[in-house]
Amino acid sequence: MKLAKRMSRLGTETAFEALAAARALEAEGKSIIHLGIGEPDFDTPIHIREAAKSALDDGYTHYTPSPGLMDVREAVALHQSNSQGYPVSPENIVITPGGKPVMFFTILALIENGDEVIYPNPGFPIYESMINFAGGTAIPWQLKEENDFSADVDSLVHLVSNKTKLIIINSPNNPCGSVMPPEDIERVAKIAKDANVFVLSDEIYKDFYFEGQHVSISQFEGMRDRTIILDGLSKGYAMTGWRVGYGVFPNALVEPISRLMTNSVSCTAAFSQIAAAAALNSNQEDAQAMVKEFKSRRDIMVSGLNSLPGITCNNPKGAFYAFPNITNTGMSSSDFEKRMLNDAGVSLLSGTAFGVMGEGYIRVTFANSRENLNEALKRMKEFLK
Repeated sequence: MKLAKRMSRLGTETAFEALAAARALEAEGKSIIHLGIGEPDFDTPIHIREAAKSALDDGYTHYTPSPGLMDVREAVALHQSNSQGYPVSPENIVITPGGKPVMFFTILALIENGDEVIYPNPGFPIYESMINFAGGTAIPWQLKEENDFSADVDSLVHLVSNKTKLIIINSPNNPCGSVMPPEDIERVAKIAKDANVFVLSDEIYKDFYFEGQHVSISQFEGMRDRTIILDGLSKGYAMTGWRVGYGVFPNALVEPISRLMTNSVSCTAAFSQIAAAAALNSNQEDAQAMVKEFKSRRDIMVSGLNSLPGITCNNPKGAFYAFPNITNTGMSSSDFEKRMLNDAGVSLLSGTAFGVMGEGYIRVTFANSRENLNEALKRMKEFLK
């Protein structure tokens, strides 16, 4: 079968491929510790699950408006208002089945063939994939270890051209766990305004700060009309399988994005939307406890990685990933991933899964139990000695 040429421009997210490979080895009886897939290992809190069950019994099994149920949009708007420190209208919220549609629809709505999109590299691989698929030109913005993997704003100035239409930022960052300082975010805002470009601010990990507090680029003067905020419930509430995300869009983009929803997935599942509202409207004790546990796990993982021969690791300030340097092991990132899986029974991801600038690094998630993290570090040490 001959596929359309555009399919050759579509990438993938290798975390799912790595998970499948690990599951195949487990099916053969091999013990595997999973440090690859990027999702909390906690169950969705019970009050959220109960809300979804009640929603099903109450008839939330039908289509909803494409931008989402208004009471759910109101819950998101209140949550965002409290988080951002300025009033957010529910009319600017579009509920989506996960965060990826916010990326995809934003790029489809804004990018013409040849338009340039600046994105972080190493970074979430779907940024580059979607830019290429839409016919844009992906311009990598390198995150460097010596800068603690925070985006170098001085280099951004030289990447912006008269073809630039969109800048993507992600803080806290996947895969590096880095956090952009507020003063750097403010400088990006000025660059975006001066160049008259939009910013897609991926804030899906905004609840996972181990130091400091979240600052959104939308908070700076003149940015609300040119910022698209991507957020959702997957990470902060352990709801990856529920597929509930949302975007906070400037007025001019709400209708086009809603139309893309109508033309693709129609709407987000009604009962999942009700569960999302329950998560946002209830006390945040479960979510806060999860972040506190992740901080303890981070300390275990970073300390352990830095004790391994040939490996050094910066201390991530957010998300739930570490991005250690494995250059001195003598292995490429891809070889390291394969050998750790097959020889040590530890599933992790090559840094190149997040772009060519990830060579020499690996990503490990500490979204696993303390016992399993310690066992994984033990297996890695045995392999590397």
